[in-house]
Amino acid sequence: MALRHDTETLAGEQIRRDRRVWGHDDRSVGHLVGDLTSEVARLARAEAQLAAREVAEKAKTGAKGGGMFAAAGVFALYGGAAFALAAGIALALVWPAWLAALTVGVLLFAIAGIAALTGKSMLKRAMPPVPDETMERAREDARALRGGMNR
Repeated sequence: MALRHDTETLAGEQIRRDRRVWGHDDRSVGHLVGDLTSEVARLARAEAQLAAREVAEKAKTGAKGGGMFAAAGVFALYGGAAFALAAGIALALVWPAWLAALTVGVLLFAIAGIAALTGKSMLKRAMPPVPDETMERAREDARALRGGMNR
């Protein structure tokens, strides 16, 4: 009888010690579920903030790509002007002047092509503006919660 009493006392002390270590008091299941709900809500808010930040970064990259396309348009405009100038010089002078203007025009169009390809690449990286990394973290969190609930 004394051994059983000692065992129960030791088990009770172990439970009280575990509660102190883990910071638990005698809360009901309802309180624990409420805590879990608030933690899940906090996690969802944090994930939403990360998603917003990721979308903003992709939008910024898309804006830079759009700027590169604008630069390509400007260089193409100058290239067209140079070709027009080349045609005018070709009519007025013979070989050297128009050849120089033609060379400048080709060079400007080459720069415009490089800027257009760079802008296309940047836009391709920015599209679609979906927060892929944050969504993957949220999926991992959901998997972890499901795994913890199955135990």
